[in-house]
Amino acid sequence: MSRAAVVYNPVKVPDPDALRDRVCEFMAAHGWAEPVWLATTADDPGIGMCRTAVEQGCDVVFVAGGDGTVMAAVTAMAGCGTPLALLPAGTGNLLARNLDVPLDEEECLRIGISGRTRTIDVGVVDERKFAVMAGLGFDAAMMRDAPEGLKKAVGWPAYVVSATRHLRGRGIRVSLTIDDGQPMHRRVRTVVVGNVGRLQGNIPLLPDAEPDDGILDVVVIATRNLVDWARVTGRVLRRADVPDRRIERFRATHVQIEASRAQPRQLDGDVIEEGRQMDIRIEPGALQVRVPAIAPAGPSARRIGKRR
Repeated sequence: MSRAAVVYNPVKVPDPDALRDRVCEFMAAHGWAEPVWLATTADDPGIGMCRTAVEQGCDVVFVAGGDGTVMAAVTAMAGCGTPLALLPAGTGNLLARNLDVPLDEEECLRIGISGRTRTIDVGVVDERKFAVMAGLGFDAAMMRDAPEGLKKAVGWPAYVVSATRHLRGRGIRVSLTIDDGQPMHRRVRTVVVGNVGRLQGNIPLLPDAEPDDGILDVVVIATRNLVDWARVTGRVLRRADVPDRRIERFRATHVQIEASRAQPRQLDGDVIEEGRQMDIRIEPGALQVRVPAIAPAGPSARRIGKRR
């Protein structure tokens, strides 16, 4: 019999026992063995658990948790060949949203055992791997300072509340190197490097990004005041592709960022330790992910003149 593993974050899953009952019932009804259950801990957000599931020969590994749990699973499972399936349980669920995986539990289980296996790229920062975005500056500060209680109550709009607290923050000087080019020097508010393009609320921050094109998409935002923020927001929402000092876009396989002082940093919406540098590379076709059997028409239509 086929067998799945469920790696779950007990902090993000409100009732693990009820989840176990529902998943076991679903698997039994579809002729699968009872899953292997592995809980994350404060010391291990899921890397060791996912590796254990792969070593035990599980056919698919479900991940039930927030973006941080998913990032740990991506780090553990990139290159292993075992498919990852998503059981979204956090606030952002950015990978699920960008791969058009629904947030309905039963549908996610169905996709996990009988969906299409899609091969996607991952980004690499030191020994960590991510499937969505990495960022330094404003975006990481926004994620760091979103109130936990508000996130539980209203979901991703809590990040909007946090963002308003940082709109008037200071700019930072960065050196940005794209592939083998010369370093570019900018005063910015944030640099975001993405494998996919949509933020919470379906905001197309990186409209050219595709998860399987072997390319990282980069956006550099250099706002100085609230008027600049309003203009940048309008450009992003309209997907306007016109020259503007406030927002620049690049595409690369290797991105190096060096800031003048330590900054908040994030990977896949999970805040990591502050630092001055991020060295980010693409690892093409490294991860197998279960997605809906029929690919939606949207992603291809969203492409806007890819620049290389």
